[in-house]
Amino acid sequence: MIFIGLGGNLTCPTFGAPRATCGAALQVMEQRGIKVLERARWYESAPVPASDQPWYVNGVVSVDTALGPADLVAEVLDIEAELGRRRTIANAPRTIDLDVIAHGDTVIEADEKHQVAIPHPRMHTRAFVLLPMHEIAPDWRHPASGREIEALIADLPPDQECRAMADGPGLYGTEWVG
Repeated sequence: MIFIGLGGNLTCPTFGAPRATCGAALQVMEQRGIKVLERARWYESAPVPASDQPWYVNGVVSVDTALGPADLVAEVLDIEAELGRRRTIANAPRTIDLDVIAHGDTVIEADEKHQVAIPHPRMHTRAFVLLPMHEIAPDWRHPASGREIEALIADLPPDQECRAMADGPGLYGTEWVG
């Protein structure tokens, strides 16, 4: 299974509130041939690491695509840019953030040859990834460690605040329609 994490905590001038922008990102993925198979509920979460920036809207989807890991990462980065993401400093507030969380059983270590790691190197420490992912893949195992998702959730840092939101209609979970 292929999983993509979505999030944002700034209003996008084009799409509006973070939840609407996340829904727009799902629609753009579909338009680009990345088929959304299943979506967890949206979650709201405190920034990680802790800061005074606004809380995030986060979610996880399973997708189907012919793109390999590196091409999928390039595609979601392009979608971020299309939706107004401007990269400045690490952990800065953002209108949209798209991460390839896992790509089947693929394990890629980031190095000079590979600029991105698969599975996402911090996914196992993030409640805003594991909680929604558990909804759509309760039997998933981390491809590198072999650990079950429930064990990863049990080991989450206790200071992370993350809670499910009331969900919107449809696959995209938002009223926004492009």
